[in-house]
Amino acid sequence: MGNELACTVFHQGKSFSGKALLESAEILFRGDTRFKIAVSAITGLQAKGGELRVQTKEGTIVFVLGPQAAKWREKIVNPKSLLDRLGVKSGQTVSLVGTFPADFRKSLQEMGAGVGNQKAAKDSMCIFFAANKKQDLSRLPSVAKSVHGATTLWLVYPKGQTMMTEADVRSSGLRAGLVDIKVVSFSATHTALKFVLPKSKR
Repeated sequence: MGNELACTVFHQGKSFSGKALLESAEILFRGDTRFKIAVSAITGLQAKGGELRVQTKEGTIVFVLGPQAAKWREKIVNPKSLLDRLGVKSGQTVSLVGTFPADFRKSLQEMGAGVGNQKAAKDSMCIFFAANKKQDLSRLPSVAKSVHGATTLWLVYPKGQTMMTEADVRSSGLRAGLVDIKVVSFSATHTALKFVLPKSKR
């Protein structure tokens, strides 16, 4: 989902300030304290008066989100599929550069997307580039040459790796002439960062 908001959280009689991030499988909070709530662990959910009340077996956590509270509840209760969150549409040509899970490839084919392998097709509307180690980022400038007009490039990389951080991924995209505009949880182990051409070059 990739929604991030600065907010106040009330938990166990204390208040904390920081940022909450809503992803497909969990809610993360970083600030005066840090924690995460797996969506699968939520036993109750209510949005009222700008507050999102999240119930788990450990208790209730209240996120003060203002107008976004109801929207976050809807996204948690009715989550979009991965392909929806990635913006892939039926009939589009999609290129996969690198190694991707077989079920992801199958999902693309089932929705009617044309899937190219290991080389970015000229008519690709979405290019997925897998970088599993920092050295893989050296290939990005070459792949980025296939980004034109409204083409999007999703760089998929492992979560929680100190050897290749989000800052490494973002700076590699910038050096390749792209700008990042969105982050999506690709899976339990990987994150996808969306790159496009700057508006001045489209």
